[in-house]
Amino acid sequence: MISPLTTLQEWYESVCDGDWEHSYGIRIETVDNPGWMLVVDLERTSLHGRLCDIQDSSVDGSWVSVKSDGHEFVAACDPRSLENVIDCFVKFASAS
Repeated sequence: MISPLTTLQEWYESVCDGDWEHSYGIRIETVDNPGWMLVVDLERTSLHGRLCDIQDSSVDGSWVSVKSDGHEFVAACDPRSLENVIDCFVKFASAS
C-alpha cells in the first residue's frame, strides 16, 4: 500500500509543468493551537473547482478540519494528525 505522503508527492510531481510550480504549490506549516495546516493550490489542476467541508473531532482531543473552496484545499489538525490530513487530500483528489 502506498502511503498518503508518497501519493501527495506523486500528485505534486504530476501537476508540475515548468510553470504551475512557480505560482502555486503545497504548504505544510504549524499552527498555534497547536497543530498542522496543509494548503494545496488547486488552480490550473484537474481539482480546480472541487468543493468539500469536513469537521471531525474525537473524544481523545484529536481533530481535523478540511475545506476546499475550489481554489485551495485547506486542512488543519491536531499535532498528531498530519498524516490524516494528507490522507484527506489523497481521498479528495481521487474522488470522482
